[in-house]
Amino acid sequence: MTLEIILLLLLLGLLAGFLSGSVGVGGGVIMVPLAIWFLGYSQHQAQGMSLAVLAVPVTLLAAYTYHKNGLQVNEGLDWRYVPFIAVTFVIGGYFGSKLALNIDQQLLKKIFGVILIIVAIKMIFFSSAKGVS
Repeated sequence: MTLEIILLLLLLGLLAGFLSGSVGVGGGVIMVPLAIWFLGYSQHQAQGMSLAVLAVPVTLLAAYTYHKNGLQVNEGLDWRYVPFIAVTFVIGGYFGSKLALNIDQQLLKKIFGVILIIVAIKMIFFSSAKGVS
């Protein structure tokens, strides 16, 4: 591993971590494209790397910071929701990865991009923040 690669990996991790902590994006939105562009990874490799990084609780401290520093009463995270989402995320991740490995890399890259565009349009034009009670 060259010094250039190590520096790229550190930059990728810092950028993904910063954006994850500040605006809640990181893995798929940041690490996948950067791994493709700067590391020369295939779509499958980049998605696998992004998931491998998230295999350990890398964002737990950031999530706790949001919980602890809720701006209003009852605005912190409801930790009761976390186990349900986490367990089903693991199950969905398993089946999603099985499906992705059977999709051509170029098609998968297009699907990935379309999903990002749809989410961006929804967030920009059709989203209103609502708390869950």
